[in-house]
Amino acid sequence: MSGSRVLVAGASVAGPALAHWLRRRGAEVTVVERVPCLRPGGQAVDARGVAREVIRRMGLDEAVRAARTDTAGAHTVDVDGNVLETYRADDDGGDGYIAEIEILRGDLSQVLYDDTCDGVEYVFGDRIADLAQDADGVDVTFASGGKRRFDLVVGADGLHSALRAAVFGPREKFVRHLGLVLAFYSVPNEFGLDRWFVEYQDQESARAAGLRPIRDATRAIAMFTFPATGFDVDYRDVEGQKRLLREQTAGLGWLAPRILAHLDDTPDFYLDQVAQVVMDRWSDGRVGLIGDAAYSSSPMSGAGTGLALVGAYLLAGELAAAQWDPKAGFAGYEARMRSFVEANQEIGRLHAESRAVPRPDAEPAPEPDIEALTALIDRAINGLELPGYAGVPDSGPSPRN
Repeated sequence: MSGSRVLVAGASVAGPALAHWLRRRGAEVTVVERVPCLRPGGQAVDARGVAREVIRRMGLDEAVRAARTDTAGAHTVDVDGNVLETYRADDDGGDGYIAEIEILRGDLSQVLYDDTCDGVEYVFGDRIADLAQDADGVDVTFASGGKRRFDLVVGADGLHSALRAAVFGPREKFVRHLGLVLAFYSVPNEFGLDRWFVEYQDQESARAAGLRPIRDATRAIAMFTFPATGFDVDYRDVEGQKRLLREQTAGLGWLAPRILAHLDDTPDFYLDQVAQVVMDRWSDGRVGLIGDAAYSSSPMSGAGTGLALVGAYLLAGELAAAQWDPKAGFAGYEARMRSFVEANQEIGRLHAESRAVPRPDAEPAPEPDIEALTALIDRAINGLELPGYAGVPDSGPSPRN
């Protein structure tokens, strides 16, 4: 089916990345995003291993590297600021604790949007209000009142995916809380950061605070994590989230009080549970899911962006290889992607567990199986071979690249 019409919900990272590949494979692509414009800033995200190869195949390696944070490495420190451990960005060939390619989510979103905006229709400030599919297509009603028909619809709308809830069921069926809450926001760089991420972890309370440098040396990204067995704060209630953060970080030492002093002045506060999305299928008829909407691995994995980029390449490639037949295309995508997702989700769970406060009656943790852990990490970074999709239409990277 030449010129298959595809609607993608979400314009953060997974959505524009999928739009790039769908357009190259010959589809007519519309991306709808509920907020009125691209959201700047956000958490620093990484690209490792096979995800870096996807960026190269997109023709965006130069643009992504130009926008990266250029973080030299990371220090973990004690409450007095003394360095305990050091990790460099060039460790493990650039795929270590601090990745060679590290970029703010908003900056990566901008690179992807700039690459696709000339050949993809973007609709901001709107959302899918209703949809109904039949054997030949999907009828979509937008919140603005418009109605259109598409051949395929893909949800790339994140952990709290509205499309997933509408088609597959309530979030409680799929979202797995990992016992932590993460918050981050930008602050003035009054802390002397110079290309090094610095993190303090209070082992007794399992709370942590960190400061991450960005390209704008006058600013920094502040980060907090704290344990929470449950999570019932509305992700849209920003003031409630700030109250929760203050309550849960009270008495945390190091630079935490100075960082929290900027909480009311920051333009880009974010707080949410550390969670994964676990589903037994990522498609239903002509509707599919990608990125965090389908298989969030949590920030503890350091792999959410990589999964989105790899998933975008595979989903567009498999759909085109199946001549846009949704059953075959979605099945091929899932078959290639599932093991890679599971490895990265296991990394996320292990990292979250390592941050937990041990119960007083808990048995001492066994010594880790270093060989098995090393194999798991390698599978999570490089454990997927990207098909070449010979014979599948490919318009090539954008001329601007």
